[in-house]
Amino acid sequence: MSEFHVEDMTCKHCEASITKAIQQLDSAAIVQVDLPRHIVRVDSSQSNTAIEEAIRDAGFTPQLQGSE
Repeated sequence: MSEFHVEDMTCKHCEASITKAIQQLDSAAIVQVDLPRHIVRVDSSQSNTAIEEAIRDAGFTPQLQGSE
């Protein structure tokens, strides 16, 4: 599972946009969002780079925090 800090994710609409972008990249991805902490956790077969790009394409600024 990878963890991204997305400081500019501020509301439920942002959360939905990011989740949708990741699931368009990988429909089997598991996305967990901690909105108050601005954290997005993703379990996906896609690379962290591809996930970051999907989040950026949705209009946000992700920073990889860690990966298991």
